[in-house]
Amino acid sequence: MSVRAGIIVTGTEVLSGLIRDANGPWLSEQLRAHGVSLREIVVVGDRPEDLRRALDFFSDVDLVLTSGGLGPTADDLTAEVVAGWAGTRMELDPALEERIWAIVNTLRRRIGGEEAPMRAGARKQAHVPVGAVVLEPRGTAPGFLIGSAPLVAVLPGPPRELQAMWGDAVSTEPLRSLLASAGSLEQRILRFFPLSEPQIAATLRELDADSRPLEITTCLRRGELELATVYEEPAAAAYADFEAEIRARHGDALFSDSGATIDEVIAQLLSGLTIATAESCTGGLMAGRLTDLAGSSAYVLGGVVVYSNEAKTALAGVDAGLIAAHGAVSPEVASALSAGARERFGADLGIGITGIAGPGGGTPEKPVGTVCLSIAAPWGVEERTVRLPGSRTDVRDRTTTVALHMLRALILRR
Repeated sequence: MSVRAGIIVTGTEVLSGLIRDANGPWLSEQLRAHGVSLREIVVVGDRPEDLRRALDFFSDVDLVLTSGGLGPTADDLTAEVVAGWAGTRMELDPALEERIWAIVNTLRRRIGGEEAPMRAGARKQAHVPVGAVVLEPRGTAPGFLIGSAPLVAVLPGPPRELQAMWGDAVSTEPLRSLLASAGSLEQRILRFFPLSEPQIAATLRELDADSRPLEITTCLRRGELELATVYEEPAAAAYADFEAEIRARHGDALFSDSGATIDEVIAQLLSGLTIATAESCTGGLMAGRLTDLAGSSAYVLGGVVVYSNEAKTALAGVDAGLIAAHGAVSPEVASALSAGARERFGADLGIGITGIAGPGGGTPEKPVGTVCLSIAAPWGVEERTVRLPGSRTDVRDRTTTVALHMLRALILRR
């Protein structure tokens, strides 16, 4: 059978943008892995009437997941609202209260706090809907499963707690049986660089993609194009044909057919090689991106941020006369930076970056967004000057993407 679901993320701090929603996307991926079709993710504030409207909105699906609103404070009302919506009432579970208090009291001894209000908070969190299946706390808040059409799984807001409790929930009846009935959904992700959204949109029209038994979405992320396809197992042959047609048109821009990001691709390609950076306009973002993945100490030797001309000379060995002759933002200086990074750190590969991220500092000859990049290795050099659109943040972030793809091209020429 096809199981449909909805996700409700609660919290005024999420609704207002003070906190980024990490739970909705994570739960979405978990549902897909279980073969469940997600209808929508709804974000609501800490207002009972808004949560009730969201529950009403999802009244025709099979499964509703909620996150947040299970804490000890007065505005944590998710459990009470869900209970009322499901037609039951809240009831104190004394044994659960003692288990929660044991957790809270351990925390109190470590960080301090008055016992009475903390005891009251534990008591509040120990009230659960009559008839619900309780999910043991992974922090201080229990979750629960309630109802049948739809089944509502109420989960905590902190991502660490939610993710741990989700593991408990999927092995607990009745959610276990519901997920077992869902069948399976396959997902394939192709990543391209460079390829624009208009180009892939035109291709999808030519291939009449809408008529195929595939759910196809495109996304431009960090300057790369991601083509994600979700399908049921009987449509595997249809997907194979679709992917072959995409490869025939854009295979030269396809750098990942496994869903691996360029960061993960580079980590694999750097096996046995070392790398160092000398960056100006990116201010350390390049080194930061290279070291984001665990295990990067095996290949990243270090990096320098050389924002001023003096730093370029002192730390990366760039000739001051070269800067005077060509300007700090120039292919010549980028080349000297990559060579300097290799030399100063004794690395196989060096990345040099210099540019104008904006919003000021541009000239008619070198407008904002102009970035000069150089990747140097014993077997060759990859150099490029680009004009990148967007804000200062966009320019800096996209520069690191361009650099990683240049690095990939150079390593593949080895």
